[in-house]
Amino acid sequence: MKTQVAIIGGGPSGLLLSQLLHTRGISSVVLERKTKQYVLSRIRAGVLEQGLVGLMEEAGCAARLHAEGIEHDGTLISYGDEMFRVDFIEHTGKPVMVYGQTEVTRDLYDAREKVGGQIEFNVEDVVIQGADTEAPKVRYTVDGQAREIDCDFVAGCDGFHGVSRQAIPLEVRREYEKVYPFGWLGILSDTPPVNNELIYANSPRGFALCSMRNEKLSRYYIQCSSSDRPEDWTDAAFWQELKRRIPDEQANKLVTGPSIEKSIAPLRSFVTEPMRWGRLFLCGDAAHIVPPTGAKGLNTAASDVHYLYNGLRDFYENNSTNGIDSYSEKALARVWKAERFSWWFSSLMHSYPDQTPFDLKMQVAEIEFLRTNKAAQQAMAENYVGLPY
Repeated sequence: MKTQVAIIGGGPSGLLLSQLLHTRGISSVVLERKTKQYVLSRIRAGVLEQGLVGLMEEAGCAARLHAEGIEHDGTLISYGDEMFRVDFIEHTGKPVMVYGQTEVTRDLYDAREKVGGQIEFNVEDVVIQGADTEAPKVRYTVDGQAREIDCDFVAGCDGFHGVSRQAIPLEVRREYEKVYPFGWLGILSDTPPVNNELIYANSPRGFALCSMRNEKLSRYYIQCSSSDRPEDWTDAAFWQELKRRIPDEQANKLVTGPSIEKSIAPLRSFVTEPMRWGRLFLCGDAAHIVPPTGAKGLNTAASDVHYLYNGLRDFYENNSTNGIDSYSEKALARVWKAERFSWWFSSLMHSYPDQTPFDLKMQVAEIEFLRTNKAAQQAMAENYVGLPY
């Protein structure tokens, strides 16, 4: 099989890249390790920056997003029983869009299928060969049958545990990592959200987040031990603990119900450099991970797709390598800013096991500075709604 771009990974970043390339007549094949049903069953964050919304529009996939997504003009931050709002419109003129990552992925699958896009599922034993040459190949198996793709470029959109990053030699690769000493226990419930905007809560008992998927479907998180398992927490215990971590006014009006889904996400900051080796390019979680505080995971993947898509366009339409040659540098410059914001926001809102009384006082002072200082709120708002590409 021959194609111009082989894309490893059938999640939102791989599908978005494939659909954008299609709009410019650039062929691609997407390889996915799991089934479509499995990919669509994964529950992920749903706060979209305007940059990602714009890419979905350019890909022709934004109709349902605009019909069903919820624009948020700000967010709420609480500490103890105190709560204040950071107004995105006042400080940046831009909202964010609340629309589940699963729905983004579903829209992209529908778009690829509508135009006959090539997607292979249940792919195993993927090997990238010749990435440092002008004629890379991707070898893999499906149902035990060996297959091969000849391509011009390989886009590694296969996540933290995928093969793409490992294909870059160790002597070329440098990795940076911070593992946080806690996780997020999250539940999805068929209940109305406690508030029409997200609430990020700092509490002596640990962090909590009140979020939503739509007006009838809520997503809630609490900070938990990194050794906890979802089955360690009953629904009743989760709701009780959540109420203890948010202001009384919100706790008293919280509507509880059975969990539809319950999971624990570890928190990690991770970056690998470079994001390009020869004709192999890393996108999204294959190259970097952010803690979910601030919802930058999917959005940083989208900025990678933006830089790579435009670099490949420049190559095929103008016979120029400027875009692909500068891909890693441009992508990493924005990634590190997103990493900084996610690290800062995580440090601000969570309880750490080694915090001293002085550390706790500094954390509260930082939150109070954010509450009272317009410049600090503007800096947060600019990062939250998304820095420019």
